[in-house]
Amino acid sequence: MVDYRAKLVLAPMVRIGELPTRLLALKYGADLVWGPEIIDKRLVRAERVYNPILNTVDFIQKDGNKKVPGTTDLVFRTYRKLEQGKLIFQLGTASPELAVQAAKIVAADVDGIDINAGCPKHFSVHSGMGAALLKTPDVLCSILSSLVEQVGKPFQKPISVKIRLLPEQEQTLDLVRKLVKTGIANLTVHCRTREMRNGQPPIRDYIDKIKEICDEADVSLIINGGIKSYQEFKEMQEKYGSDISCMIASKAETNPTVFNPEGPLPWPKLAKEYVRFAQQFNNSRTNSKYCLAVMMPNTRGKNVICRLVSQAKENDEIYDAVLNKMDDEGKYIGEEIQDNGAKVEDRQELKRKLDLEEAENLKRIRV
Repeated sequence: MVDYRAKLVLAPMVRIGELPTRLLALKYGADLVWGPEIIDKRLVRAERVYNPILNTVDFIQKDGNKKVPGTTDLVFRTYRKLEQGKLIFQLGTASPELAVQAAKIVAADVDGIDINAGCPKHFSVHSGMGAALLKTPDVLCSILSSLVEQVGKPFQKPISVKIRLLPEQEQTLDLVRKLVKTGIANLTVHCRTREMRNGQPPIRDYIDKIKEICDEADVSLIINGGIKSYQEFKEMQEKYGSDISCMIASKAETNPTVFNPEGPLPWPKLAKEYVRFAQQFNNSRTNSKYCLAVMMPNTRGKNVICRLVSQAKENDEIYDAVLNKMDDEGKYIGEEIQDNGAKVEDRQELKRKLDLEEAENLKRIRV
């Protein structure tokens, strides 16, 4: 089974954490990768399909949007050749029964099941999921215990949970004491409260106390929040012990090669590496455009490559712009182009499109 100790890992991130980003993170030093949160009610409507063209295992929503089969109805995709032993599936749930039903669908094709009990976004909390579970610890513990007994043990897969800090130290420590008694293998702590924004400094004042509780229960601990590099990971190990693990989110969102001990790739090489994975695994055009919009700088809208990617109507146009029309310094090397007045989609517009695609697949599901 997966050992979470002394690892530097990729955080679960909606939109960003699809297969190309995960493979890029693994290639450049991530020890483990979390997939994006998938809610239980969507997963239970999915069927497992082996994709012989991509050599991937796909989970397709049976009643999903069939506009582009295998893309618009895709719930989750994994490439076991490179992700074997390193992929943690994050589940959004507020029900022990649904959590077990959903986890059983993917358990054989992932290397651990993680419960999201830290996301403060409205989508999660309004349904009792995510950070809302911090206010219902009995429900959270029941979910974890059920998963350990009915999924973890039969499938020989570790169960874990990701939380945020509660307002008071003792409240957090009391919750941790309860969680480690459920049989989980790992606890990830985002060192901010539900109300804090990601830009605010993380609170690590009592990480040593949390770790002491975890150590006594033989549960590994991952620190999340404000970790920016491999070097900071090593600093955390010096401070909290060689077995401590760290999770990178924000910095990995803009550059998934941040796990590299020698430092992350410059953005032009990063974009090319990302596009090669996106091309190999037929990633969603909108998702690829969004990820590239996050990764590539576009100061005052002057980056020609960003404009070409944004205006691309087909995947091949994205691949051509990044792989053939951009040099290793990020400069445009194609023929002179005229501004045709086509709309340039910014990051927020692409995010809105992805959210609408997700909503289309969730419209038959009461969340």
